[in-house]
Amino acid sequence: MDLKKIYLQRNRWSHKGQFGYVLIIAGSELYTGSPIFNSLAALRSGADLVTVITPYRTANVASAFLPDIISYPLNKNLSREHIPVIIRLSKKFNSLIIGGGLNRDEETFGVIRELIKKIDLPMVIDAEAIRALNQHQQILKNKTAVMTPHKEEFRILTGETVADDIADRKIKVKKWAQKLHTVILLKGHADVISDGKKTVINKTGSPYMTKGGFGDTLAGVCGALLARNINPFQAAVAAAFINGKAGELAAQKYGEGVLASDIFEFIPQVIKKFT
Repeated sequence: MDLKKIYLQRNRWSHKGQFGYVLIIAGSELYTGSPIFNSLAALRSGADLVTVITPYRTANVASAFLPDIISYPLNKNLSREHIPVIIRLSKKFNSLIIGGGLNRDEETFGVIRELIKKIDLPMVIDAEAIRALNQHQQILKNKTAVMTPHKEEFRILTGETVADDIADRKIKVKKWAQKLHTVILLKGHADVISDGKKTVINKTGSPYMTKGGFGDTLAGVCGALLARNINPFQAAVAAAFINGKAGELAAQKYGEGVLASDIFEFIPQVIKKFT
């Protein structure tokens, strides 16, 4: 894949902010990894700055893991009291990633829906944020979004089960992308990406990428591309390619022992090779 149209040669006088500020709403007191995966994948994909809104414990873990991650600690797991401050903070950013590692309860789902409804940014909707839209798909109207479900999340969102068959997935992903007026990136052995008109199959990746976190890194790459003002369909296609190819390289090195965090080493290599 030619990434030259996305990663243009930088002007010598480039400055912080030109290549995107990414806001991430992810993580819980139990799941501390998702916002780190989102953040580092976004930074390694060229974003200038990431800020994670996450519970206090998770914020501390993220900041200790890497000082490049800016964290905004919440006093507890995401709740309704946090909505006004998050909406205010969002105005300083170029894209949003929401969903990874958040709690699966009705209060959290309600907050997610309010944030998606009220935040006016290009966004990656992943994991628990997809689940939160079950029977609430109308919230996506007039949103600029990429949804990144796996097979079960697609079923929860749409009510339809997809087979382990590319032809079946192409038909259903295109139909629902058209119906929801959004971009859907259905993850799998071959990723299926559609905006309801165009459909692309991405075949990069490895069977070893079953470890937790590789979906979070995909969301991070995609969020970085949206922050550069890349259109959602192109961002989704490029993100699937970059994440999959970097995962391939990590799996070649580590095999069964590969970790999602191993991908950070290879994302820049993939971008460099294909630009």
